[in-house]
Amino acid sequence: MTAPPPVHPRRLAYLGTPGFAVGPLRALHEAGFEIPLVVSRPDKRRSRRGHDEASPVKAAALELGLPVTAEVDAVLGCGAEVGIVVAYGRIIKPHVLAEVPMLNLHFSRLPRWRGAAPVERAILAGDQSVGVDLMALEEGLDTGPIYARAETELGTSETAQELRSRLSELGTRLLLQTLTRGIPEPQPQAGSVTYAEKIGSEDLHIDWGAPAETVNRVIRVGGAWTSFRGRRFKIHRALVVAGGAGPGVPDGVTVGCGSGALRLVEVQPEGRSRMEATAWAHGARPGPGDRFGQ
Repeated sequence: MTAPPPVHPRRLAYLGTPGFAVGPLRALHEAGFEIPLVVSRPDKRRSRRGHDEASPVKAAALELGLPVTAEVDAVLGCGAEVGIVVAYGRIIKPHVLAEVPMLNLHFSRLPRWRGAAPVERAILAGDQSVGVDLMALEEGLDTGPIYARAETELGTSETAQELRSRLSELGTRLLLQTLTRGIPEPQPQAGSVTYAEKIGSEDLHIDWGAPAETVNRVIRVGGAWTSFRGRRFKIHRALVVAGGAGPGVPDGVTVGCGSGALRLVEVQPEGRSRMEATAWAHGARPGPGDRFGQ
């Protein structure tokens, strides 16, 4: 059984890992909350010859002079009244939840997009509005009741990285307001459940027969790829435009889709760095026989 949180907690354990989880940690520290422990994923080696690197949250915690560990069970002995979880990335075991209530910032309006990739799935689905929930962490996958919610419109050209950053700021304000005003009784989730499965390589493989808007959603997620002249080709940013000679047919920096076209803005040919699409087209000189996806 998950323990209920106190209404006005002051001692908080913080569990998080990636860069967008740094903002809430800094804000809690600046607001005067006592943070006896930060838990983050273990250091990770970024390359074969490189040294192990701390996660962004661990690096920020050390900068702030806060104790850091990779062991979740350490929360049990740190004196925290509540745990704050922001993209920690690991399952928190029931015996921990039973003693230390956990409040999780989840970047969707639950129960829509439970799971690992709510931001990416919202973009791929063409959602017009999104949100961030402060929820009770339970054993189930994002099944806990909701303490507070903030909503926002999803920009038609907004990338996953941009949206995640914006939701982190929105969630930080929501978290501080809730802790300051007092944690209310949570409300159960209501509505149709959808799952945000992890994004894989095939999710990012461009289908040029799809409408331009659909293709651009894949690009906005980040890591979208196709092929050009038999080599892998990434597209990092594009704009939806009218026209197009046909699916996958390039005309300079404009590429036809099933309907409409995309004007490429930033691309990355295999073995090269990211570059402006105009610079790529100037060197590659795509001709009448060229197709993306071949």
